[in-house]
Formats: sequence, structure tokens, C-alpha cells
Amino acid sequence: MNSDAVIFDMDGLLIDSEPFWKQAEKMVFSSVGVELSDTLCATTAAMTTSEVTEFWYRLFPWKHKTLEVVENEVVDCVDELIKQDGQPMPGVRELLEYFHEQQYRIGLSTNSPFRLIASVMEKLDIGHYFHSISSSEHVESGKPDPAVYLSTLTKLQVDASNCIAFEDSVSGVLAAKSAGIKAVVVPPRHDFDNPKYDVADIKLRSLSEFNLNCLTMA
Repeated sequence: MNSDAVIFDMDGLLIDSEPFWKQAEKMVFSSVGVELSDTLCATTAAMTTSEVTEFWYRLFPWKHKTLEVVENEVVDCVDELIKQDGQPMPGVRELLEYFHEQQYRIGLSTNSPFRLIASVMEKLDIGHYFHSISSSEHVESGKPDPAVYLSTLTKLQVDASNCIAFEDSVSGVLAAKSAGIKAVVVPPRHDFDNPKYDVADIKLRSLSEFNLNCLTMA
């Protein structure tokens, strides 16, 4: 497979931010009367922030605050946690530097709100690697819809067949593959052996494991 572009997901792949989202959602939604459970929280993991807010509102409709205000409170909380405690996932800087040296065009496609992208780029000091970024906030539907990937492909001016996507979730992999892109998945450590990730072309335990020889196995 000849590829001249790569597109990365963000949360849980570039930055260890999944705990921040859980913490922020628990704090904000509980404050408006939502009774969160692990089972229900698991169903919201792949949703956009807007979709998560609407999900909890349908189950526990609150008063006195609009959905937009509550959604922004969650994002504000995550933003602060990223700025305070954000850490890169293993192998992030090395892989970005590798693709940079190989003159690949590098993009970002995420379900996160656009303003969090800037915080992650600054905290991890990786913004200079990226030629284009896309947030599902600016397309019709988030992952697993392919729109956020198609947006990045257009900005990068590359064909899907010449691109590799890196993801940590099944919904992200499905979005990439629906856009015609080969997908590498790095599942959460505790869930690595779950067969649901077999939908990806390549499965790795860490970004540190990736090299171009992996593509011959795809």
C-alpha cells in the first residue's frame, strides 16, 4: 500500500484524555441531576459532546440550564484538565516525527470540539506537525459517520487510497473505512483482545509498535 498521508484521531490516541472526559461528565451532569451509571456511560463513549449532552437530557431532563450551557461546562472542564495534566500517549512524538521526516502530509480528525484541539496541540507541542485538522463540530455528523475524515482528506488534497488512519475506537475505525481509508487501531490496553477491533486493518498495542512494514500485513 503506497500512502502519502496519515490522519490521526485525538482523544485516547494522541493524548490520554479519556479519564478527563469521564471526570468532567460525572461532575457536570451530576450537578444538574443526572444519575450516571457505568453501563450508560459506556454507551456514550463514542458520541460527540453534543450527542452525549442530548443523551443524558433525554433520560434526566434538567431545568435552569440550556443544553448548550451544560455542554460548554463539560468542554471547559476537559480543557482545564488537558492544560493541567495532559500527557501524550506512548510513541506519539516519535511517530509524528517519523512521518514528518518521510514527508507525509499529516491530518487530524476528531469528534472533540475544535477549541480542545488547540489545547492539545499546545500542551503536547505537536501542532507544527499537522497540515490540516477537522472537528466533527464542523461537519453534519460525528464518527462513525465518515464526514470528519472526508473533510480532512479534502484539506490535505489526497486520495483515500493513499492515506492511513490511526484510531483507538471502533467508531473511529468505521468512520475511516467508510471514507475508504485503511485503518490502524490502538485499542485501550484493558480491551485489546476484544474481537470488535478486528474490523481494523492493523491492530497495535501502542503507536510505538508501528512501522511501514506493518502495512504489508494489511
